Amino acid sequence: MLEVSNLSKSFGGVPVLRGISMRVDKGDVTAVIGPSGGGKTTLLRCLNFLERADDGQMVFGENSYDLRNISKRDIAAVRMRTGFVFQSFNLFSNKTAIQNVTEGLVIARKMPREEANDIAMKALERVGLKDRASYYPGQLSGGQQQRVAIARALATDPEIIYFDEPTSALDPELIGEVLAVMRDLAGSGMTMLVVTHEMRFARDVSSQVIFMEDGQIIESGPSAAFFAAPREARTQTFLRNLSAEE
Repeated sequence: MLEVSNLSKSFGGVPVLRGISMRVDKGDVTAVIGPSGGGKTTLLRCLNFLERADDGQMVFGENSYDLRNISKRDIAAVRMRTGFVFQSFNLFSNKTAIQNVTEGLVIARKMPREEANDIAMKALERVGLKDRASYYPGQLSGGQQQRVAIARALATDPEIIYFDEPTSALDPELIGEVLAVMRDLAGSGMTMLVVTHEMRFARDVSSQVIFMEDGQIIESGPSAAFFAAPREARTQTFLRNLSAEE
């Protein structure tokens, strides 16, 4: 459902993504791992047009796009079919949980508020926060705020959700509740592209893994084979160092 070819991006003349090519099929849970500064977040931001790629092509569903010259109309059309969960939640502090979820439905999609409220409550229930619908972000834990952000993404009925290190801003004891929601989504068949440092999630939940470093894909493949027998020496070193830290 998503295929990217030769995606490149530089900032100030410094290459951050160097000809990335990848594919995500419907129902895949793809974990993107690698050392910090490797371009993982920039990749997600380019795929959802929060950053404009310098070059590359994208096939999304039945449509093909030139990432450098894509129109604003096509960007809006792609975004209508995707969800994005940020590392830092990006909730409106002056709006309740349900208002944060309905905002995009009412403003961007022109949905009647009553219908938007019904959808939002179902999304909050799915992430275990139906009883917190009237709470403001400041009244919620970090894990609960991130679950509201996931509900906001779910409410748009996306074909794919991008997750940008969704647990990295959380205290260790709150990580599990967010990962539990993501495991449930994976089990339901949701297509997900997840930038993460959570190796247990990558190993046990994802269907495929992409290892990035220095703006390039060093290795990718089915999760079981990736962790059991990585092919590239750099991948082997990365995983061995993680094992030593654990």
